[in-house]
Amino acid sequence: MTNPSLDFFTNLVGKPLAENSPSPVSKWLDGILVSLEHGSITVEYTIRKDMCNPAHILHGGVAATMMDDIIGMTIFSMGHTAFYSTVNLSIDYLFSAKIGEKVTAKSKIIRVGKKIAHAEGEIRNEQGTIIAKCTTNLVSTSNEIKSL
Repeated sequence: MTNPSLDFFTNLVGKPLAENSPSPVSKWLDGILVSLEHGSITVEYTIRKDMCNPAHILHGGVAATMMDDIIGMTIFSMGHTAFYSTVNLSIDYLFSAKIGEKVTAKSKIIRVGKKIAHAEGEIRNEQGTIIAKCTTNLVSTSNEIKSL
């Protein structure tokens, strides 16, 4: 059985999501899809001024958005056509990232049930230090994602 969603993301590896993603949030975050495998996606971001708080470090809300966005991409890449909406997102902020730094966000789908999916995400800097990590639950909605 073919998976058009997986094929779509496979063709984006190494490319900027700003030019290729159907998601306005993904376009704004402007990451580069580094890799994907079943249940996991890795995206690299360069921290911009408009992603930062007044202390000139990555805003916690933007870090949360990065992880939430790639987790949604990951669920979709697994061939689920229903839209999954985030129910909760629990985040630990552990380190900072400054303007100009590159960070890598990675998702991992732990379990997909009939209605609820459970996932984890993390963001690391170039030295491998964890900047933020999350756990989340998503619910399958009646909204179907149209083919890409």
